[in-house]
Amino acid sequence: KDNIDILIVDAMFTTNDILIKYKDELKELKKIIDIAIDELEKDEKAYYDLIQDYLYDTSFEEFQKSLSNIKWINKNIGGNFMRKKVIAGNWKMNMLPDQTIRFIDKLAPLVKDTKNEVILCVPYTDLFYALLTAQNTNIKIGAQNMHWEENGAYTGEVSGKMLKSIGVEYVIIGHSERRAYFGETDETVNKKVKAAHKYGLKPIVCVGETLEQKEAGETTNVITTQTRLALEGLSKEQVEGTIIAYEPIWAIGTGKTATSEDANNSIKEIRKEIAKNYGQEVADRVIIQYGGSVKSGNAKELFTTSDID
Repeated sequence: KDNIDILIVDAMFTTNDILIKYKDELKELKKIIDIAIDELEKDEKAYYDLIQDYLYDTSFEEFQKSLSNIKWINKNIGGNFMRKKVIAGNWKMNMLPDQTIRFIDKLAPLVKDTKNEVILCVPYTDLFYALLTAQNTNIKIGAQNMHWEENGAYTGEVSGKMLKSIGVEYVIIGHSERRAYFGETDETVNKKVKAAHKYGLKPIVCVGETLEQKEAGETTNVITTQTRLALEGLSKEQVEGTIIAYEPIWAIGTGKTATSEDANNSIKEIRKEIAKNYGQEVADRVIIQYGGSVKSGNAKELFTTSDID
């Protein structure tokens, strides 16, 4: 930062053609660094890496070539650069405790150096074993559902307070299977999201359209309505702490996947809806995932889009 400040001052008074030519770009780079310094306090390692790339790990000649990208980076600094990539596995009704332990033991060394967030959302019976095995790893553990009440006569249900008490960090809310088979509605999703925040859990809210809705051209209306109703009554801070998972129902477990372009466009619509209700800055910070037959063969392409997190 100090070096850039000096260069900017020099550019104002020097006859050095290079400094004069790149004065505006240097000012834009300074904006990035100022934001990066603020973000470093939040442990956003991505910003540290960005600074490293531009200031330390390249020669001046390479740095000059990179300057052409600075305006684009500055324009998008509030968006994709500010959001972590998040990979969450929903185990559904699978895996016994012994399988859970073995799986996490094998997974942990494979993801130990990742900068991304790795989450396993496991059945209730596996939560304790998953939490125990995932200690001292960078794997986070989540549940697949919760009730909005703290306690009471709700046979078979588990509250957010219960999940938090054992160390769970994330919880899936509103998965299409819960909506289809167990009567989950936009209203109950909203109640659960509010309860999750009340108890310090990070909700992963699922939205998505059916094949019939897709073919009728209703995708945008369906997913933006689900998003708006799920977040209704939340503060801006709570919205920023909510992950949205766009999962087209027709693609879940079917082997069919939305094209990366279509998935990204749908997620852009979700982000626009959030911006409309909570402002662009909040929308740029919200993590929005894509789910629907994601696998090793298509994950990289999906992750290289502008809005899929």
